[in-house]
Amino acid sequence: MTTEASSDPTRRDFLYIATGAVAAVGAAATVWPLVAQMNPDASTIAAGAPIQVDLAPIAVGQDIKVFWRGKPIYIMNRTPKQVEEARAVDLSSLPDPISDQDRTKEGHEQWLVVVGICTHLGCIPIAHEGKYDGFFCPCHGSQYDSSGRIRQGPAPANLPVPPYQFVSDSKIQIG
Repeated sequence: MTTEASSDPTRRDFLYIATGAVAAVGAAATVWPLVAQMNPDASTIAAGAPIQVDLAPIAVGQDIKVFWRGKPIYIMNRTPKQVEEARAVDLSSLPDPISDQDRTKEGHEQWLVVVGICTHLGCIPIAHEGKYDGFFCPCHGSQYDSSGRIRQGPAPANLPVPPYQFVSDSKIQIG
């Protein structure tokens, strides 16, 4: 009996390699969904992810409304007159006394960023309305000034300022 050693690939070698490749692809295809399901879904990411807003298209005296974490956020490019009026208010006359400087970022005083939900019953106020050229809630008559501070009506507190920062002179990041 003689045995022949051959270095040429045989059909059996091909079957071993093909079986190993199919097993590796099958294992990867099985593990992939298990790993992928550990990532948060898109709605969770969108609900808490910071957003960036380009301020360049917002003209002086104009405001925009964006949504972050399901809440409307007003971004107002205030006129110099609005800034001056907001800073001239006597804090002792306010129901919730906070200065305009504490509600804006230093060096960017013309930009006001507030959560657009009335602190009385959660309505959405209208910008550039009311006596104080700020926000007016038509549901119950709350009036906010151009700094988002409550001036008149049943609302107990100012419009909240969300966490935000300037990433450049013309872009902010909220969250």
